[in-house]
Amino acid sequence: MASSSARGELEKMGIDQLKALKEQADLEVNLLQDSLNNIRTANARLESAAGALNDLSLRPQGKKMLVPLTASLYVPGKLDEADKVLVDIGTGYFIEKTMEDGKDYCQRKINLLKSNYEQLFEVLAKKKSVADEAGMILQGKVRQLQAATTS
Repeated sequence: MASSSARGELEKMGIDQLKALKEQADLEVNLLQDSLNNIRTANARLESAAGALNDLSLRPQGKKMLVPLTASLYVPGKLDEADKVLVDIGTGYFIEKTMEDGKDYCQRKINLLKSNYEQLFEVLAKKKSVADEAGMILQGKVRQLQAATTS
């Protein structure tokens, strides 16, 4: 819930202002929810990559395996150097790292995404509260207006 001073400010607003505030807050809530979904998706991909690195580090050199070219296309291959990996750092750039550095990179990114998720979730809760408060006050004012016009 909004603080009493914030509620007082909302109650001083006109119906049009409240309607605009509620629409803006609802739009921001939707954008924040989309951002949270994107973070969840990125986190799931990183978790998968970290698991793949862990699995790869356990395989012996020379082991035959299927190498993914796309999400649904695999080609046969042979593990050559399991101690070096290519890490996608974004926008099409890759860096060669040791296996341990690759695992560390994934873990740091996962931790960063979790931190960002928690911060965005707090902002989302506040925005949702503002939208709900504005909606309740708007409904009350509309009811008062309708009661005044029917009397």
